[in-house]
Amino acid sequence: MNESIVGWHAAMALIERSPARVQQVLVLDSLAPARFEQLQQAGVTFTALPKAQFLKQGNTYEDVAHQGIAVIASPSAALPEGALAELLGGVDTPLLLALDGVTDPRNLGAILRSAEAAGVTAVIQPKDNSAALNQAARKTACGAAELVPLVTVTNLKRTLEKLRKDGFWVSGAAGEGAIDAFKADLTGPRVIVVGSEGRGLRKGVRDACDEMVAIPMVGAISSLNVSVATGVLLFEALRQRRS
Repeated sequence: MNESIVGWHAAMALIERSPARVQQVLVLDSLAPARFEQLQQAGVTFTALPKAQFLKQGNTYEDVAHQGIAVIASPSAALPEGALAELLGGVDTPLLLALDGVTDPRNLGAILRSAEAAGVTAVIQPKDNSAALNQAARKTACGAAELVPLVTVTNLKRTLEKLRKDGFWVSGAAGEGAIDAFKADLTGPRVIVVGSEGRGLRKGVRDACDEMVAIPMVGAISSLNVSVATGVLLFEALRQRRS
């Protein structure tokens, strides 16, 4: 079944990065002239439609921030577990991000956006109890969903244990972590693991980590949204790798 990708950043990233997947580009006929010029300059063939037809054919809704564009595309193939080794090939100091129980598509999209900006090699999530890479996730990712490999694994604990054997250091995020994240060493081949906002990391996943790290906070609020916390950890890792 085809997917509908909405929003300018997500749509243009798909058109540029995966043109073979594009079936049709639909736009609102009321778009600003500059938007039509942008598409024409990019050599994009598109169909301009009135609002009612655009919403119906674009498989989107009035309350969705579609920004007047919808790309009908063949579904993206989920990367299997075996693709991870290929993704890591030739990368000197890979940075991986693993998600444990992140089920909100918008959180997934925001995390992918931060991961792309921080230079993450790949994002890993278990096939069960994980957010779908759907329209909401892609829109929130602002094109990053087309740039950052998302690998689905059967057993996250087992995958982390294998990565440890392959030389990765695995840092799990937890509010009660014993190590200050800003003092931890996040360089070298690294996996940062984040869990759901409610329960955090599952016990088996925690056991597969080499260390637990916590973001220091001084205010009355003792926790952050998972996508915000993930961004903080990823950019701390980036800062250390650049210094």
